[in-house]
Amino acid sequence: MTPDPLPAEFSLIARHFRPLAGAGALDLGDDAAVLAPPPGRDLVVAADAMVGGVHFLPDDPPDLVARKLLRTNLSDLAAMGAAPLGYLMTVSAPRTTPDAWFAAFAAGLAQDQAEFGVTLLGGDTTSTPGPVSLSLTILGTVAPGEAIRRVGAQPGDLLFVTGTLGDGALGLRAARGEIADPDGYLADRYRLPRPRLGVARHGIVAAALDVSDGLVQDVGHLCRAAGCGAEIRAADLPLSPSARALLPQALTTILTGGDDYELAMAVRPEHAAALRDSAVPVTCIGRFVEGPAHVSVRDADGTEVPVAAGGWSHFA
Repeated sequence: MTPDPLPAEFSLIARHFRPLAGAGALDLGDDAAVLAPPPGRDLVVAADAMVGGVHFLPDDPPDLVARKLLRTNLSDLAAMGAAPLGYLMTVSAPRTTPDAWFAAFAAGLAQDQAEFGVTLLGGDTTSTPGPVSLSLTILGTVAPGEAIRRVGAQPGDLLFVTGTLGDGALGLRAARGEIADPDGYLADRYRLPRPRLGVARHGIVAAALDVSDGLVQDVGHLCRAAGCGAEIRAADLPLSPSARALLPQALTTILTGGDDYELAMAVRPEHAAALRDSAVPVTCIGRFVEGPAHVSVRDADGTEVPVAAGGWSHFA
């Protein structure tokens, strides 16, 4: 007797997502994964969602959409000083989505799974009238008591960031054709974040988060958690040549635009040298100060630079 064919949803999972499954996923054949964290490690769990037309453009390549989904979640682990372990994912797409889209999406995940040492543990697939909606829950591990939190900054700490700032927000404008991007660098930075795993280390970094909603707004989160203020030196912002070429008009976008997924970190002055001993470039852009939880941006002569908007919010 010929066995019954798989229902369409399960056939799609078998074709595209089962090859991504790792230990504990039970070959994606059960309702949940069974996973034992490595001995002597705490679990760190984070989740992010992405919606077509909000977090990625409708015509963005599906492999890059998948990689951005995974990388934005890996960035949350990086901010906590955690190492990746596995992930759960939900994919909601219109019924008319071609199989080739899913194939490319899965290929992007496979590429980054190999790069970052992480595997799929399970999830769900559903149909939707649109747009494509994606959610990913990342699991990581950290030594007990060594997770880096937003709490921990204090007046006198230095404010460090990784990489370069403003590329993500400017990249969105470039991808929309609003600004020139001759070599495609900015659009690439928007579509493909670089999670800074391994930079924020316990005992060196006192507090951290990733810059997803805008530098000023996200540093403000560190300030509110610590009950202090922060000063950012505009002249010290690390910028790519593409972003620097757009100054001074782009300064507000660089400060408030978001989508960089670089790390902002509070570091005691005596630990600055150890932080700089990293494969990822880090730059001191200011300091935490006594006072209310306010972030000021100052130019080279100390004058405060007005910032019209603090950053991105889905519900403002």
